[in-house]
Formats: sequence, structure tokens, C-alpha cells
Amino acid sequence: MVVNYSKWDALELSDDSDIEVHPNVDKRSFIRAKQNQIHQQRFERRHQIDTLKYERIINDGLLQRIDKLLHSLQEHTQQATAPGVNPDDFMMQALMDCAGDGADDIPPKPPQGVHTQTEEPRYSVMMASLVDQVKKELGDNPQDWFQSYVKGVEGHKKKVNGLQAELHQKLAELEKEEGKKITSDSIHTGFSVSSVAKEKEKPKPATTSKPETAEVLNPGALKKDALRRMDSAGQSSGAEADVDEPVQKMSKVSNDEDDDEHIEPTELGKAFAKIKMGDYKQCLQFISENHAVVAERETDGLLVQGFNAQMNGKPEVAKQCVHQALLLQYCRSLGRDGVGLFFKRITTAGHQAQKVFQEDVNTTYARIRSRCAELAKEKESNYKATETEQIQLHAVDPNTSIHINIPSEDPTEEVEVKAREIFETFPPGLQRALESGELAKVNDVLGKMSVEEAEEVVEKLGEGGMLSVEEGVFDGTTEEGREKLKGLEEKARAEKLAEEAAARNGGVEEIEVADVDD
Repeated sequence: MVVNYSKWDALELSDDSDIEVHPNVDKRSFIRAKQNQIHQQRFERRHQIDTLKYERIINDGLLQRIDKLLHSLQEHTQQATAPGVNPDDFMMQALMDCAGDGADDIPPKPPQGVHTQTEEPRYSVMMASLVDQVKKELGDNPQDWFQSYVKGVEGHKKKVNGLQAELHQKLAELEKEEGKKITSDSIHTGFSVSSVAKEKEKPKPATTSKPETAEVLNPGALKKDALRRMDSAGQSSGAEADVDEPVQKMSKVSNDEDDDEHIEPTELGKAFAKIKMGDYKQCLQFISENHAVVAERETDGLLVQGFNAQMNGKPEVAKQCVHQALLLQYCRSLGRDGVGLFFKRITTAGHQAQKVFQEDVNTTYARIRSRCAELAKEKESNYKATETEQIQLHAVDPNTSIHINIPSEDPTEEVEVKAREIFETFPPGLQRALESGELAKVNDVLGKMSVEEAEEVVEKLGEGGMLSVEEGVFDGTTEEGREKLKGLEEKARAEKLAEEAAARNGGVEEIEVADVDD
């Protein structure tokens, strides 16, 4: 491929090392003087280009107004040729007709550094000056003043057009000279392209939807009512006794972190985990036929499966999963070509690779076993910590029952008024439980309270006379009633005999004491 270097001929260099100067002239000073000369010429050339461009803009505006003036004169030819017309007044009226708006009368501002000494006159002033020059050229008494004015204006238009042509030619020469050399100002970005390779989205594997539940340390707590606010003792306040609905199972928020925490092996990985530990021939055949099993996700999934098996009390399964997971990890790190060599070494008796691999398996399994033991111990301690003391109402005597008395809404006696006031201080949930008359519902509400609050409630119930102990009533006609009645009779008979025996023993002691006194 031939490279064309001719474009570099346009480089303008002022410090060429090959330059030759007179022996009496300092080379550095000469180069510096040449640099200043080049920069000065470049500055003057650019300033001249800006000046010529600005003058062309001014001349273009002037030509537009000259054309308007000529058009206005041609339209009023008959009025100008009428007798008694004053030429000065007629030309003044024509200038006013072609003046236009006041905003257009002001020329554009010049670039920086161009025509800084003089201020550009308005276009109306330029046109008036042009008409005055035509008037001076015609003299005092021209023969046909109208046609003379028209020819004079057309003559000035030709002069301006000629000036524009000169400016255009000179401007083209300067721009050509400016473009001959490549300078730092000529450097610009030709094109810029940037691209970002986006990773293709991998198809998401189809997963079966499973109900999401929260893992808790105390599963029995889910059977209780929901507790909305806990105090320092782990119990809800009395205001929460209004909650009667059972707690709903908490749904776990699904996100990427949950997916990472619940990694499971695929069916391919599970099939590999079932190969008997030590059967390396079958393992090698399985990996050769299913090379996708050496993926990192399969290794992590088998380790997680082994961890879960250890937590569930299956140490043999756990160690089997750890062994197969590390086997896949070694094969993945060695690559496709190193799988056969790895199995050859670990199946060779006394080889160092076999020893290293078995130590890695034992170390990893020991770490999992230790961690599972710590978690089990922590879970047990947390479960014990969650067990709380509760206050429940039960009759001490199995033959009696606790009866609930609700104060009347319209009490008449002072005792009933006081009991009603106590009842209305209870939370709404406790009030509904008392009104139901069922002791089990009252105990459910008391179970939601702390021990101190429950004791206070029980004390108020006793103070208001809302709890009373009554004898049980049995149906003597049924077999169950007869057994209970027989048991009560035997218990009463035993108590009576014990009382008589105690009385007899007391009498003997009194007699003995009397004899001693005598």
C-alpha cells in the first residue's frame, strides 16, 4: 500500500532543525524572529479577511436600498415630469419611501477589532450622501433633472458592484493563502465513534412457582395471634388485646439476593450427586457425556444441598454432596483437557493428588459440620428465649368451674357501678371475650399481654366480682357422671376419716398431759 505524504508539505514550521543561518546570527534568535513574523502575518491576514467580509455585508445592504430608490423613481416618473415639481422635494420623498423600518436602518455590529476607530453611519445617512453626490455631479440646472438623477444613482450602483467584485476576489485570495498551511487552529475532530458492546440477555430458566414462606425459629408462634407492638419483655401491650384474627403467614420478598441464598443444583447436578463416592470411573463417564455439569452453579448447589442435609441430620448424604461438589470444582479449574489427567491421578494409589483431594473434602465437610452445629445450638437458644411466661385462668379444684359475670350496662347499686367502670377500662378485645362467657377466649387475650398487665387485669376482675367459682353439676344417670360422683364420695369419705383420726390423736395427747399434771 502506497502512502501519500504530500499533505504534510502544508505544515508551517518555524523551528526546523535543518535551517541554515549566517554564522554571525544567533540561530535561536532567528527562529524566534521567524515565529513572530509568521504569527504577525497570520494575524493580519485573518484581520483583513474579517474586515472584507464585514464590508461585503454593509455593501449588500446598501445595494438593496439603491435598488429600492431606483424602483421608487421609476414608479413616479409621471409625477417627476409634471411641471412645477421641485427636484429636491421629490428626491427627499423618494428617500423616505425607500427608508423602511428604523430597526433595519442600523448596520450590523462589526467583529472584534474591525473598524474600531470609526462608527458605521446609518443606511439612511449613506443614501442621503449618495443623493448629494449625484446632485453635485449634475450641477445647478441640468436639462432633464429626473433622468440625470436616475443615471447618477445607477452609476453609483455600478461602482458598489465593482467594489463588491474586488472584495470577493481579494477575499478568495486571502482565504486560499490561509488554507495553504496547516496550523494548530486548523486541527479539528473529523469524526468520533464510540460503541459499547452490551451483553446479550440470557434466557431465564423456567422455574416452578412455590409458595413463599418465612423461616422462623419458633414455628409454634405462627399458631398464635399477631402481636403488633412488643414491650421490653417480649409481650404485647394491653391495647393489642383487641386483635382477634389469626396471624397470616408472612410472604418473603423475592429479589436477587434471595435467589443467591437459595441456590439449588439442577436435575443434572442431583443425578451426579447420587453417584457413589469413590466410583471415579462412573463420575468420569458422566462428566464426559454431560460436560455442563461442571458449571459453577452446580458446585454451589451441591454444597448447599450438603449443608441442608447436615442440618437435617444426614451426615452421610452431606459428605457425599461435598465430595461430588469438590470433584466438579477441580474438573472446572483444570479445563476440559485436564479432566482425564485429574481422574487418572486420583485413582492412582499413593499419588499426591489423591491425598490433597481427600484432605480438601474432609476439611470442607468439617467446616460445614461445625457451622451446622453452631446454627442448631443458636436456634435452640433462640427458641428457648422466645418462650414467654403467661397468665391463664384455671380452677384449682377439678369439681369447680370459673363463671364470668358481666356488670349490667345500667347499674343501680354502687357496687355494680364500680364494677361497670372497671369493665369499661378493659381493652375492647378483652371486653368481647368476657361478654362471650368463654374462659378459653379470656385466656387467649391474657396470653397476648405481659405478665404484669395480665396480673393487673385478673386483680381488677376479682375486684369487680366478674369471676366466681361454682360447684360442678354432674348427670348421675350417665356412666361418666356416676364415676365422677363415686370419686367425689370416696374423696369426701377419705377426708372425713382423716379428720376423725386427727381428732382422736389430739384427745390422747390431752389426756396424757393431764395425767402428768396430776
